[in-house]
Amino acid sequence: MLYAILAYHDEAAVQGWSEPEDDALMDGLIRVHEGLVEAGRLGPAARLGATTLAATVRGGVITDGPFAETKEHLLGFYVTDASDMAGAVQTALELQAANPGAVYEVRPIVLYIPGAGFPLTDQGLALVRPGA
Repeated sequence: MLYAILAYHDEAAVQGWSEPEDDALMDGLIRVHEGLVEAGRLGPAARLGATTLAATVRGGVITDGPFAETKEHLLGFYVTDASDMAGAVQTALELQAANPGAVYEVRPIVLYIPGAGFPLTDQGLALVRPGA
């Protein structure tokens, strides 16, 4: 069964990290991600852009940004294939070990419509191939 692992973090704290701090965190997450992919337990993952660049559509009305009443913001997501919730939670625990300041929400995916793969964005290329 597929599960979404939603990654929440204090966006201001993340944006306050130095480039070496962010690189070190991303290196750790990429190592965990690669291991989970090799084990057949993880699929697509994405780091989202800043919430200041977001828009919300509600009832046909478009507003700026997400208006979550929390300190943390949704900054990325993973898709994992696990036999049950316990397996999906174990994957989230492994991701959190590499990013202990984050909060990971695990939810079953009840509808999955396969489509084209996600291309790397310019920012994503820089994360996986520094200097790209």
